[in-house]
Amino acid sequence: MISISNLHKKFGKNEVLKGINIQIDKGDVISILGPSGSGKTTLLRCLNYLERPDEGTITIDDVTIHSKKVHKKDVYQLRRKSAMVFQSYNLFQHKTVLQNVMEGLVIVQKVNVKEAREIALEMLKKVGLEQKVDAYPLQLSGGQQQRVGIARALALNPEVILFDEPTSALDPELVGEVLDVIRKISREGITMIIVTHEMNFAREVSNRVIFMDDGVVVEEGVPNDIFRTPKEDRTKQFLKRMTPELEYSI
Repeated sequence: MISISNLHKKFGKNEVLKGINIQIDKGDVISILGPSGSGKTTLLRCLNYLERPDEGTITIDDVTIHSKKVHKKDVYQLRRKSAMVFQSYNLFQHKTVLQNVMEGLVIVQKVNVKEAREIALEMLKKVGLEQKVDAYPLQLSGGQQQRVGIARALALNPEVILFDEPTSALDPELVGEVLDVIRKISREGITMIIVTHEMNFAREVSNRVIFMDDGVVVEEGVPNDIFRTPKEDRTKQFLKRMTPELEYSI
């Protein structure tokens, strides 16, 4: 369903992605873990061509793009296959909650306004914000704004939703409400790739965990294997720091 092959990306002389190869099946919930600067966010941004890879091939569903032969229409088709939930929400401040969720449907997917409104209302209900449809982003908490971002992504009915550290900008007491929404939709068979520092959450919702460091995939596997019996020393060092309650022999 999603294939990432030999993906490379540089910023100047800094090679951020060094030949990433990942296969993801439809309905997978993938958590990507790793220290800051390991290439996690760049990988997500390459998947929908917010960043153009220097080398490699990306396939989502029936759309394939080779980095050396990029056509505008292919990028457009690839982006229609995915939706992104940003750590900084990326909402239109001058539009209401309902208008924010409708925007992509009307402007990008050319859905008529009546149908777009119905879809947006349904998705806002799904994330528990049906009472906030006429509010503006500045009237919402960070957790509520992020839930609007999730509703906006769901409304587009994408093949995959990309979550870029969706709780990193939130106060600790607001993290739970966002994780609860992601937890809920993870049970609906939607393919999701989640970059996160929430270890317990990753362990609970994912069917596969990928650990990245220094631009490469160091280790991947089912959550129980990665968290209980990681094979690579670098994975053990990271998890020992992030989950001190677990013991790892290095």
